[in-house]
Amino acid sequence: MKYAYLILTVMLSPFASSQAVTPVHGDSWITHIHRPFDQTSMGKSSGVYGPKAPMPRDWPPSPALNISPNSTGQKRTLSGADLYRFKCRGCHGLFGIGAPPEIHSVIDPVRATSAKLYVERMKKVGMDVNLNDATPLAKQARQALLERLHKGGTDMPPPDPHLSDNEVRSLLAYLRQLAAIPGAEKQQISIDEPPLRTGEHIVKSTCHICHGAVGHNPTPDEILKGQIPPLSTLTSRLTVNDFLTKVL
Repeated sequence: MKYAYLILTVMLSPFASSQAVTPVHGDSWITHIHRPFDQTSMGKSSGVYGPKAPMPRDWPPSPALNISPNSTGQKRTLSGADLYRFKCRGCHGLFGIGAPPEIHSVIDPVRATSAKLYVERMKKVGMDVNLNDATPLAKQARQALLERLHKGGTDMPPPDPHLSDNEVRSLLAYLRQLAAIPGAEKQQISIDEPPLRTGEHIVKSTCHICHGAVGHNPTPDEILKGQIPPLSTLTSRLTVNDFLTKVL
């Protein structure tokens, strides 16, 4: 619940705050790569958000929340797990295993950044590899992973907003913990983020996977037939409390 209001403030940011956030642009990511919603696993692994879709006769849904705008007034302390949830979990899932063959696991690429684990893995298949041999390979794997975090990939959207150095360090530390690299749980990094920065991560990295920036405002019947409302319509379709109830 603590992040739901931040989503709304990003969508209303030109009116809500002087903090600079950049607009959401263009089609949803699944539209960009020509994946129909019912034929992709992208954006479906973050968990079940909000109540079930209302039937036309039940529109709009009854509000269940009453959140004060003052909840956006302070910075938020985020962990690497938070950043993973905002930036990665929608596609790669809670445990980082993805949805093969469409969405690859993040676990093996992250484990490849550990020279010690590389040596152990090679010994299990009968190869004599020492740490001196493994260290350069682990560094290469780390560089490849960092490049992916900064630039995205063929089917992986580039991070928007781009990750700061502190955010990358925090996210990478959590990915190492998720991949069960020994000692990673003691190396977690927390960072303080402005409210709109947090909301921007959520909207652009989770919501924008399936929701385009602008477009037709569908009716409840059209939504039941598979149309996805664009982000530009979400705050006009519902009151603040209705919107937050839907998100949660």
